[in-house]
Amino acid sequence: MIQLAGMPFQQTNLWQSGSIESHIVQAMMEDRTMYAYPSMNVLSFEVELRKNIILSARALNDSDAEFEIFALTRANPQYWYVTNMGSIELKAGTSPSVAIRDIFGNSSFYGFECATAMIIIYYYAVMNVIGDHAFNRLFPNIQLYSWNFDPDLGLTTSYTNYFIPGDVVYFENPDYHPQMSQWRGENAVVLEDGRYFGYGIGITTESEMVQILNELRKANATQSAYLSNIVARPGFLHLANVAMHRPEFIRQKLRYVIIQHNEDSISLDRYIYYLNTIPSNPFSF
Repeated sequence: MIQLAGMPFQQTNLWQSGSIESHIVQAMMEDRTMYAYPSMNVLSFEVELRKNIILSARALNDSDAEFEIFALTRANPQYWYVTNMGSIELKAGTSPSVAIRDIFGNSSFYGFECATAMIIIYYYAVMNVIGDHAFNRLFPNIQLYSWNFDPDLGLTTSYTNYFIPGDVVYFENPDYHPQMSQWRGENAVVLEDGRYFGYGIGITTESEMVQILNELRKANATQSAYLSNIVARPGFLHLANVAMHRPEFIRQKLRYVIIQHNEDSISLDRYIYYLNTIPSNPFSF
């Protein structure tokens, strides 16, 4: 259900039939959860950002970037520095928008694991919605490692079995092979056609994703992989307010300490758990 300024929203004809936007809005309207917005501008912003998350996922799928474990992380040295722990850090004096765009434009230089891929998709999508200038102001110090995220992305998790296109979900693989821990699970973007993009696997249906993960289990495995009810979403309202240049949403910049866990392909829920166990987070600079 969608509520706009306190009233039920029914104007589905605002988006072209069959478009990505129409699939997003229809899914939101059919959900029992209430999606409430103060204005049409904020609703339109979320729909546009969700569409760009999908487009960014498809762009990464079509790229030459490779799935790698943390130890084999690589990036274009013109813009990024790769640390010993496998984090990709923006070089001093580098434009964040130029560096993020390079991941897609010069993708053969890059290799990273699937949680990192989801963060890259979010940054690319937000940049394409709010523009380079606002993006560079909002995200001046990008550090790519697992689910490490800038607080202005506002990532949160919720628990539901009803997914909206543009959501990021998690496929659990409890009996993954101990020598292939990168397949402990798979973060995946929900596409508008009911399929999923999982970095390192590609665009598949739910059953195909489960089948692929089941082939990567330990010997004599008894537990099947499955689609969990963990859903990751960015802070749509905050990002909309920033995009609309509302001064009360310009705040002292914060960032989180990177939590080094060396566990490839974990869910956002698990990363936030690790993040919340560090009492010094967040800190400002």
